[in-house]
Amino acid sequence: MKLIDLHEDLAYSNQVGIDVIEGNRQSSIKMLKEFDSLIFASIFPHVDTLDERSEELTSLYGNPTRSTNFSLELFLDQVKFYYYLERKGIVKIVRNANDIEPKGVKLLLSLEGVDVLRDYSDLYLLKELHVLNLGLTWNYDNKFASSCMAKKDYGLTSEGEELVKLANKLGIIIDLAHAGKRTVLDATSISKKPVIDSHTNFTRLKQHKRNLDDEEIEAIVKTKGVMGITAIVSTLKEQTINGIVESIKYLGESFGWEYVAIGTDFLGIGETPKGFENILRVKELARAIEGHEEEVLWKNAYRVIKENLSSG
Repeated sequence: MKLIDLHEDLAYSNQVGIDVIEGNRQSSIKMLKEFDSLIFASIFPHVDTLDERSEELTSLYGNPTRSTNFSLELFLDQVKFYYYLERKGIVKIVRNANDIEPKGVKLLLSLEGVDVLRDYSDLYLLKELHVLNLGLTWNYDNKFASSCMAKKDYGLTSEGEELVKLANKLGIIIDLAHAGKRTVLDATSISKKPVIDSHTNFTRLKQHKRNLDDEEIEAIVKTKGVMGITAIVSTLKEQTINGIVESIKYLGESFGWEYVAIGTDFLGIGETPKGFENILRVKELARAIEGHEEEVLWKNAYRVIKENLSSG
């Protein structure tokens, strides 16, 4: 079975002591070898802190969540970890459009939040490091874009607009997970390439700041992008595998099956939906969406990745 998962936190989990090579917690390289897989391997260069912002995040996600401050040092450490895995022969890092066929375990490096960038021209450095997916925000606003937690949703700044344009030119995917609504609408209007929301669900089913409303969905659809249905339990109407299926079917039946993908957020979440405890449960998910499983599990995301990376 082929699988593209648009978001897993392998490097961050390794830093906090979780075995992401041979382990059995949510996902690991060992489990991913059960598939021919391409995983968007998150780079999450943030330092946990406890403050008022962490209280907001705890209320948002329903479990204790610390706020974070970004760190260039952690960014480099996480990139180095992924290249270590490749040198050991455990994974293959995607470098261009010719590398993206799911086969063995492949990693597409993905920066979650652009806080570590000084200006948009830093994308040239990311390109050299083969960081090919760019999340504009995490849960905090930055100099480029407003987040889903914004008190004032200002969307893309002028610097953010240049960031999106340069990403298109370099063949770097724009990822709108955690973005504020104005950011979603601005980025989709500017991007000349399909965008993604790597891990999300939908406000029509569950009101949540991390979820997309119908206007945001339509904006992503107009770019021919995809949305990765996620396992974040607080974003699901029903906190089970059936809740994930419900989100998949809502997007597919209401907007088109070509826009549906999977972005589990495994290794980045503290709790999993019942019946979807780890990446191996994708096999049960495939049976539940029989007839659309290839589209959802890899074909749709493959199309978007190929169109973006072919530009660079």
